[in-house]
Amino acid sequence: MQHKFTTVSVIGLGYIGLPTAAMFASRKINVIGVDVNQRAVEIINDGKIHIVEPELDMLVHAAVTEGYLRATTTPEPAEAFLIAVPTPFQGDHAPDLSYVRAAAESVAKVLKRGDIVILESTSPVGTTEMMTQWLAAARPELRFPSPDSDGADIDVHVAYCPERVLPGRVVIELVDNDRIIGGITEQCAKRAADIYRVFVQGELLFTNARTAEMAKLTENAFRDVNIAFANELSLISDKLGIDVRELIGLANHHPRVNILQPGCGVGGHCIAVDPWFIVDKTPDEARLIRTAREVNDGKPAWVVGKIAAAVDACRAHDGKTGSVKVAVLGLAFKPDIDDLRESPALHIAADVARMSGVQLMVVEPNVEALPGVLSEQALVTLEQALAEADVVAVLVKHRQFVQASAQLAAHPRMVDAVGVGASRHA
Repeated sequence: MQHKFTTVSVIGLGYIGLPTAAMFASRKINVIGVDVNQRAVEIINDGKIHIVEPELDMLVHAAVTEGYLRATTTPEPAEAFLIAVPTPFQGDHAPDLSYVRAAAESVAKVLKRGDIVILESTSPVGTTEMMTQWLAAARPELRFPSPDSDGADIDVHVAYCPERVLPGRVVIELVDNDRIIGGITEQCAKRAADIYRVFVQGELLFTNARTAEMAKLTENAFRDVNIAFANELSLISDKLGIDVRELIGLANHHPRVNILQPGCGVGGHCIAVDPWFIVDKTPDEARLIRTAREVNDGKPAWVVGKIAAAVDACRAHDGKTGSVKVAVLGLAFKPDIDDLRESPALHIAADVARMSGVQLMVVEPNVEALPGVLSEQALVTLEQALAEADVVAVLVKHRQFVQASAQLAAHPRMVDAVGVGASRHA
């Protein structure tokens, strides 16, 4: 029999947690959102959002106005707790689980018999089991599941259910996409499924927590490897004097070939991070996955080299004296969003800002202010950049830049890292 939940708590109100909280609230479930960012909490309680995501603002406004969504900085009792906090890696690419642990230990204080805790954060294999141990250590009087138990006699269920949504389409894909439900035990998975059936119309796929964790990492590693192939082709084609996008367009006419498009690297909290979790656990076996990461991590430096060459050409061939104005177009890690996490474009812009004799101009239509690393640089409009810049580098395929492809193509010094001016074949 499906368990009826009336109160859900979402820990972490970022790009995944806030849409998830709003989705439950839109189904008339009482939602307590928890975040350590006091400003984010205040914005949400005003019925507004602190991130850019289509349709989310309307959902949050309605949920808060109708009284189904409330944000706070401290966990409160609920029947289900969904943890959606960051899982970055450290300098040596080792996973940093401190946010997950802090969230679990804060939730543990308000757990009671019959509750369920679900980890949504993309995590290394074994994290959900580790989280269960942290919960058990904090609340020894409660019984928690273990992988080798039948799960029949426990107080608190634990499961893993990774998000698999595309920024810019989160609201749609939270509902439509299939979800993997990985329980510490089979009963845990069934209890977790009751939660997601509130709004998920896609299929719920049952497995154990470790396989669910690996499935999420596998999905992103697969995409990373394929992007690396395209990025490596761009390096090879450049050396051989070939238009890589025309090349890929022609090759993709083969009925069983579907090569992705190259870019200036790979960003975001998922694809740029998750494969390293696999490498960290199995360094000797994950050779292809490691190489793909190295190819994609190396692409921004190649783009910076192209920009530097354009700057040198501007001085040598155009007779430019004084500072060379370079406009970088786009900072987000993918088109039409404001998310700068692990963005290769952001790193490229920072490298250009450090170039001698260069004045940097930044065009990013999805942000109102530049991040700290670029705080002293100028945030300008596309029109101003095209009018004033000696060199223009397109780093993100925002729709505004695609719409201006003719003007961009006409610029005498244009570095196109994302194919805004791609040929018809691409």
